[in-house]
Amino acid sequence: MPIRTATLTKRISDNGQALHRAMMSRRAGQEEPSEAELALTEERRLLKEERDKRRAQALQPRPSAVDRLLRTHHAQPKDKPKATKASHDIKKPKARRSRAEKHAEQAAALEAARRSPKKPAK
Repeated sequence: MPIRTATLTKRISDNGQALHRAMMSRRAGQEEPSEAELALTEERRLLKEERDKRRAQALQPRPSAVDRLLRTHHAQPKDKPKATKASHDIKKPKARRSRAEKHAEQAAALEAARRSPKKPAK
């Protein structure tokens, strides 16, 4: 299980204090470290390796906000079903009238309405 980053420094410090107490409790004539002292030394080495690994990882470049925006997931298009119609049945787009043609048609309609004889009101 990974060690929390916030507690790593505190755990190294606590381990160092416990290791110091274990070393001081060693008798003067005893040259070999005890099992508890060896376990504390090994744990301290592992904690320091973890700390160094995290420091190296922190120095690696991180993706910027722009990179995160550009790397969003885009849905892939699904395969379209095959067309059952023959190629000659393709619909053609409607013919669009230009602005000038629309205005000319309106002017012609107004002129025709002006020239037509007026019907008497009942």
